[in-house]
Amino acid sequence: MADTVLYEVSDGLATVTINRPEAMNALNVAAKAALRDALRTAGDDPGVRAVLLTATGRAFCVGQDLKEHISLLAADAADGSGGTMSTVREHYNPIVRALTEMPKPVVAGVNGVAAGAGLGFALACDYRVVADTASFNTSFAGVALTADSGVSWTLPRLIGQSRAADLLMFPRSITAEQAHELGIVNKLVPAADLAAEAAAVARALAQGPTLAYAALKESLAYGAGHSLSETLEKEGELQNRAGASQDHGIAVQAFIDKEKPRYVGH
Repeated sequence: MADTVLYEVSDGLATVTINRPEAMNALNVAAKAALRDALRTAGDDPGVRAVLLTATGRAFCVGQDLKEHISLLAADAADGSGGTMSTVREHYNPIVRALTEMPKPVVAGVNGVAAGAGLGFALACDYRVVADTASFNTSFAGVALTADSGVSWTLPRLIGQSRAADLLMFPRSITAEQAHELGIVNKLVPAADLAAEAAAVARALAQGPTLAYAALKESLAYGAGHSLSETLEKEGELQNRAGASQDHGIAVQAFIDKEKPRYVGH
């Protein structure tokens, strides 16, 4: 059986690929555990300076594998354990935290439909490069569930509370172009160019000032839930950290020398 998640590191870029194309990259237990572990590995590896999350086949990820899910619900009913929904705590939450909290940039290369938790994972990335043939669907209410995988936090921050409520309460597919207009998509590209374009964006970030990117991620997350005064204090703290980095010194010297900086990620 092929690995449900592929992991490769090259020149500071970790590429994490969901690999269940025959199931439109639906998330069974094995895939969720493998994705969680791969992202944690990337986050903890000092040699990784950026991450690309993508998928094989014609879908990015359609969310929960409902065929497996219904069998697990039946087992819950039989033994009274009720453990099926613990996947949110055991898998989805750690995956989203790994994406949002790792101190390095994460690019989503969205090659096809992203629905449910698949949408959540794409939204949890820092930058989304999306094929023009892709689509997005919240899908949760369509199977009588509420939002998970961070969607209730990420989606309103990207498109506003009212639009997020509309998409969540009336789940439907929206095109890549519509998602771009809403602000979900950072870069929209022809489907044939998706792999190359997503890799190019991720590699550019892998060669950039890693500590500065980490500080930017932390600052954006902090600012989303704190006052202006508190955020200004946080910015000062983070700027002190970035200003003490080797990369800042490299950048300043390169500016003086009129050269392109060659960052080292420290």
